[in-house]
Amino acid sequence: MKNRFLLPVLGLLFTLAFPIFSGAEPSDPFAKWEKEISELEHLDQVQGITKNAILFTGSSTIKRWKTLAQDLPGRLVLNRGFGGSQICDATHFAERIIFPHAPQMIVLRAGGNDLHAGKSPAQVFEDFKAFIAIIQTKLPTTEVVYLAACPSIARITETQAGEQLNELIRDYAKSVPRVKYLDASKISLGADGLPQENLFVEDKLHLNAEGYKRLAEKVRAFLDKELPLQ
Repeated sequence: MKNRFLLPVLGLLFTLAFPIFSGAEPSDPFAKWEKEISELEHLDQVQGITKNAILFTGSSTIKRWKTLAQDLPGRLVLNRGFGGSQICDATHFAERIIFPHAPQMIVLRAGGNDLHAGKSPAQVFEDFKAFIAIIQTKLPTTEVVYLAACPSIARITETQAGEQLNELIRDYAKSVPRVKYLDASKISLGADGLPQENLFVEDKLHLNAEGYKRLAEKVRAFLDKELPLQ
C-alpha cells in the first residue's frame, strides 16, 4: 500500500529535479533576440548614444524601414526595431535599447506577431499597457505613439483581430497622457477594402518600397502636427 503512494511522489520529485541533474536551464523566451539586441548595443558604442530623438521600435516593419531617416527629413530619428518581435519583447529590452537614448518620442509598431502567435487582442492590449507603464516610469516626459498595423495578404484571416487591437489602443490613448495613436491601418487597402498585392514584397506580409512610401506619408503628417519642425 505504501509503495502505491510512494512511487508517484518519487516520480514527481524526479521530474522537478531533472533540470538540475541534467544541467538544463528553464527556457528563456527572450534569448532568441540576444544577437540582434547586442548588435544594436554595439551600434550605440560605435556611433555614440543619441539623445532626444524620435525612436522607432517594434517588429519587422520597423526593422526593414531602411529609408526611415530619408523619409523623415529634418528630424533626428533612430531605428531600434528587431524583426519578428512582440510588444513584450520591446518591454523586456527597453532598458538596453530605449532608455539609454532618453528619446523625446517613441513610435511603437508591434502587435501583429503577438496575434499571429495566438494571443487575443485583449492579451496584446495588456502587453501594450505594460510597455506604457515601464516607459512612463523610466521616461516620464517621453511620448509614446502606437503606429497601427495594417492588414496584409499573408495574414488576412487575422484582420479582425488586428482591428480590435487597434480600437482598444486608440480608445486607451484618448485618456492616457503622453500616449497617442497613429492610424495607419488603411495604408495597405485598395478601393475594395482589401490589401493590395503591389504594396508587399513576395511574402505578401512585409511592405515594399511603395508600401513604405504610404506609411511614411502618414508618419510625416502626424509628426508635422505633433512636433512641428522649427
